[in-house]
Amino acid sequence: MTRSAAELRGRRAEQIAALLLVLKGWRILARRRQLPMIEVDIVARRGGVVAVVEVKQRPTLEAALAAVTPAAAARLRAAARQIAAEQGATVVGRVDVIALAPGRWPRHIAGVE
Repeated sequence: MTRSAAELRGRRAEQIAALLLVLKGWRILARRRQLPMIEVDIVARRGGVVAVVEVKQRPTLEAALAAVTPAAAARLRAAARQIAAEQGATVVGRVDVIALAPGRWPRHIAGVE
């Protein structure tokens, strides 16, 4: 797969993930937010929770979920803390993953550690 095809596939996956979040009552604050430690796919807020959402599309949902490495999860947790602090002291930051695979409904996993 070419780099441009992979980029297009990733953007489509992020659009699907953003739509899923909106349908679940989340407000999208940012997409592809650049931070010093990582680029965050989606930043969303619902009530007092700000979620840093990593979107992964793979051939299977299991492969998509496994694609979030421990090192990436640690950077995402740091990003969630930073973004939550920007939003206000009463906001909780967490890391979510939305996994996508062909022929399957997207899977939203909240509070990934």
